[in-house]
Amino acid sequence: MTAPDEQVSVGRRRMWPLYAAGFTTAFGAHAVAANLGGFSEDAVTSLLTLGVLLALYDGAEVLLKPVFGTLADRVGAKPVLLGGLVGFALASAVYVIAGNQDWLWVARLGQGAAASAFSPAASALVARLNPAAKHGRAFGSYGFYKSLGYTAGPLLGGVVVWLGGFRLLFGVMVVLATVVAVWALIAVPTVPPLPKVRQTVVDLARRIVDPVFLRPTAALAAATAALSVGVGFLPVTGAGDGLGTVATGAAVSLLAAAAAVTQPRAGRALDAGRLTTRRGIALGLALAAAGFGCAALPGVVSLLVAAVLIGIGTGVITPLGFAALAASTPAARLGQTMGTAELGRELGDAGGPLLVAAVATATALTYGYLVLAILLAIAPIITVLTRRQTQGTA
Repeated sequence: MTAPDEQVSVGRRRMWPLYAAGFTTAFGAHAVAANLGGFSEDAVTSLLTLGVLLALYDGAEVLLKPVFGTLADRVGAKPVLLGGLVGFALASAVYVIAGNQDWLWVARLGQGAAASAFSPAASALVARLNPAAKHGRAFGSYGFYKSLGYTAGPLLGGVVVWLGGFRLLFGVMVVLATVVAVWALIAVPTVPPLPKVRQTVVDLARRIVDPVFLRPTAALAAATAALSVGVGFLPVTGAGDGLGTVATGAAVSLLAAAAAVTQPRAGRALDAGRLTTRRGIALGLALAAAGFGCAALPGVVSLLVAAVLIGIGTGVITPLGFAALAASTPAARLGQTMGTAELGRELGDAGGPLLVAAVATATALTYGYLVLAILLAIAPIITVLTRRQTQGTA
């Protein structure tokens, strides 16, 4: 009979490849995106080309994550996880072999499509391989390592590009994805698909608009929007305050580090009953809103406080949102739910910066921050009112 400590050790070993998969998709997204317009010999010089290349990865994820999530439910999450990682390695190898910027389009699109497969599959496996009582901690840890990928991607990617250009960077991603795929093949147990009742398009539509799904997904989208705006626009504010690139980069790293450190703690608090999903998400939205309120104020101190508050706020929301989705979803539909929820996050990732940019263009960046802060602050109020109305009509 296996001792409790040995059981915990085995449980952790089977989770590590999933955490590595989360790191891989985040690193792959940001390591390339942050350096496409850099100063290497094979950097992209056309702004239009740069914009399209940046959109390819996220665009593929928006379209394909729900598809691969549903496939994971049908054939099993592990085969989709492995296929996505192998596909990511092959797509990266395209540019390593070709070494021509014309093939960068194919490689980037292939990476996005492959990440669309193994990202929701990994999330589904995190839920399937952990009891419901530990979902908060499991998703908190998964989010921590994914945040490390977002944090390390621009920095390590920049160093690799400086050493050997994009061919070396894509070569690193070939090795990374291959190692994680082999690791997952060995360590992650096979979780067979579960029998499920046939689902029509109408049934799927009802599930998507159900508040039980919609509320945590909307919260995840809001958190991703806040994170994306913080990473993209706080350096602009810092530059306006006279800070150099190193200092503004440090502010963004502070935001990402705060989000990474907060996620496991928030997950453990949820599992221990010290934090509920509703209160935790409301707290996270309030903290993020306060962060953008601080960002609207002048001065370096306000900028740093804003980075910390936004990071903590998004770090609280993310594991709680995914844990809520896992708790309310039948195990046979986890892949589809996680894939659709990831779609919501991608829309927030794109919509947040677009909103702030539009307001800033018409007025000033300060007002863009304030508009986003107001939207984040009123979201919990709308949720409470909607909940009461639903209960009143039930």
